[in-house]
Amino acid sequence: MRKRNTKFIFVTGGVMSSLGKGLASACIGALLEARGISISIQKLDPYINVDPGTMNPYQHGEVFVTDDGAETDLDLGHYERFTNVKLSQSNNVTTGRVYNEVISKERRGDYLGQTVQVIPHITDEIISRVYDLQGKTDISIVEIGGTVGDIESLPYLEAIRQIRTQLGKENALFVHLTYVPYIAAAGELKTKPTQHSVKDLLQIGIQPDILLCRTDRFLSNELKKKIALFCNLNVESVVTAKDVDIIYEVPLIFHKEGLDDIILESLKIWTKEPDLSKWENIVTKIKKLKNNVTIGVVGKYIDLKDAYKSLHEALYHASYEANSNLSIKYIDSEDLEQSSPKKLLEGCDGILVPGGFGDRGFEGKISAIQYARENNIPFFGICLGLQMAVIEFARNVCSIKDAQTRESKKRSKNYIIDIMESQKKIGSKGGTMRLGQYPCELKKSSLAYSAYKKAKISERHRHRYEVNPKYHEKLKKSGLILSGLSPDGTLVETVEIKNHKWFLACQFHPEFKSKPFSAHPLFREFVKASLK
Repeated sequence: MRKRNTKFIFVTGGVMSSLGKGLASACIGALLEARGISISIQKLDPYINVDPGTMNPYQHGEVFVTDDGAETDLDLGHYERFTNVKLSQSNNVTTGRVYNEVISKERRGDYLGQTVQVIPHITDEIISRVYDLQGKTDISIVEIGGTVGDIESLPYLEAIRQIRTQLGKENALFVHLTYVPYIAAAGELKTKPTQHSVKDLLQIGIQPDILLCRTDRFLSNELKKKIALFCNLNVESVVTAKDVDIIYEVPLIFHKEGLDDIILESLKIWTKEPDLSKWENIVTKIKKLKNNVTIGVVGKYIDLKDAYKSLHEALYHASYEANSNLSIKYIDSEDLEQSSPKKLLEGCDGILVPGGFGDRGFEGKISAIQYARENNIPFFGICLGLQMAVIEFARNVCSIKDAQTRESKKRSKNYIIDIMESQKKIGSKGGTMRLGQYPCELKKSSLAYSAYKKAKISERHRHRYEVNPKYHEKLKKSGLILSGLSPDGTLVETVEIKNHKWFLACQFHPEFKSKPFSAHPLFREFVKASLK
């Protein structure tokens, strides 16, 4: 098959962090796909960690997992939700990986005695990883993490500057996301932060081709002319990135502003008119939701909602299919250790216990699960949520009072949840987990089977501990249904309880595969049961 001449769109951000570069990149991808263009998206992250797998969720937000087991930035979740791309390890590059490779090459003697430096060796390694995606799609969108002006981002900016020089203007495009704040006291929008941000880029040798101006209202033509004048741009290249209540409206806003036309004209690509009907339909649907449902999420990272980003979106996707306005009530699992579940969980139509690491809040999660089981409230456990559900069942139904997980600091004679022998031999924290896509076989009489409508599934995992096979029979005899198992029957993937409105827990992370137009089957059935 002939390789495509892949063109590149580089997305940078200025003024401050959290402006939405990941969402902007995903929406650019969605607009291009709507015109029949094949795309890939890559994130270049400036931190020195090899990946976010061992980083605190309060600092970094959720870790998004790909089919091939890569632990990646949460922006890759945006990419997969908004587009049809299937991402892998090569779609997330970190400074840690880059330096690790360069140092390994130096130790092997690959540089033949050269003095190894940031330029050209680090930048060359970055360029080679960007070019890894060349020839596979029509356009590769590359998002550079961090903010222009950050020291750690400089090698990436230098690398993309060199790529533009190598490929030319018609094959590499610079899109810069910046901020235009509204100052209430003055009653006007201020363009100075944007001007300074572009000035910082120009000092590095990068002239942005398109400005995405994040703001709370549409920019007037006069304001666009002012920004264009001071930033060396055509006025058409200044695009309003307006705040919206529904994130799935962003592609429509960008199209209204002409962003996809400007991109294609700059890259000299001719396509059909875009079909944006699915985006128009989902936005219309969300604005007309009729019912109401409240889901209680019992977690330990609730002070940073980005720690549960994919989970949050998957619940909303399911609520759209259920024609329901969703309210998510976050409950700190540690608070449940000090207070009655009835008081904190009151008003929740369904209870969800998500994944997490470390034993802080374990007992609170177990308390919430017991409350859901005994009061016939729809319950959904994910990853650690399954492990806590099995421990709760072992303690209160199987009468194994000291049932525990090996992850807990409390010692026990009955580790219902344990680390597998094969994992105990691995030394580093980053290497002990079951990561990525694994197969699972479902019992045909189960809730899981009725959701998926098939017996063989595969889902993405990110966990270290498993249900101890020594206790499988005892759990089953007491009424716990091991409804999903690995093909060899040794690893528990889903558990359920009979004679309950809806009680299901899974060892994998279904939230990573949910999309706005196609809610994940388990989230769909959980919200549906909660609505009833």
